Amino acid sequence: MRRLFPVTDQTVTDQTVTDRTAADPAPADLAGEGGVARAHGRSPGGHEWSLDEIADAYAYPEPRPGEPVAWLRANMVSTLDGAAQHDGRSQPISSATDMRVFGTLRALADVVIVGAETVRQEQYRPARARAEFAERREAAGQGAAPAIAIVSASLDLDFSLPLFTSPLVPTLILTGAAAAPDRVAAAEKAGARVVTAGDGMGVEPARAVRALAGLGHTRLLTEGGPRLLGQLVAAGVLDELCLTVSPMLTAGGAQRIAGGPAVAVPQRFALVSLLEEDGFLYSRYGRA
Repeated sequence: MRRLFPVTDQTVTDQTVTDRTAADPAPADLAGEGGVARAHGRSPGGHEWSLDEIADAYAYPEPRPGEPVAWLRANMVSTLDGAAQHDGRSQPISSATDMRVFGTLRALADVVIVGAETVRQEQYRPARARAEFAERREAAGQGAAPAIAIVSASLDLDFSLPLFTSPLVPTLILTGAAAAPDRVAAAEKAGARVVTAGDGMGVEPARAVRALAGLGHTRLLTEGGPRLLGQLVAAGVLDELCLTVSPMLTAGGAQRIAGGPAVAVPQRFALVSLLEEDGFLYSRYGRA
């Protein structure tokens, strides 16, 4: 993968590549010419970035004085013509490298926030522990795997799914105070932790972020779907967007990455990094 816009200010030299190659029987390097590096895939010299180096490139920012405790990033994929899905799923417009980024972003997060409809459509499973990230997560004070937090007003969920029967950490359900008591009871009986983040039936995004932070989850990741991301954007709580642009055209009526009512004034984000491999663009934008 070519680095089109720096991930960091550090320049990787040919000597760095040589040193790492000699030290690592399975080289994982940031090889580059003229300050342009490749990641995730193969460099011109045949070296591949390790998962640790990918994790460094996508590390959560260190909080600054006066900034919110929690940092919420989104990870989405879109085709050239703006489709976030094909036949209701994101997998057909994704790639192997996109899935490596997907897995890395999960491994960095305390909790993954996802809408109930996306859970149903994408057949969500619990996040798994990955040995490659165990040391990093332990050093950050994190558990073996991130929790999954489902946003649902109705709690119309299949509690026999692995998300509830076999997660490494209990699945969270974010809902409103007016949620049906019988559905709340069913969720809790299935082992889920129900978190109230709204006064009515639905979830208020800002309250959801605060509630998760109150549980110690400050590295937040959302994987959509479009309706949920639209709500987060409209509420002004999204700090970062990691967007993969897939070199595909699908036409049709597929959703964009964010749906719902338009915001009154478009929100401006700044480019943090841009990587490219096989026509796929891996962008990272943060609050301007």
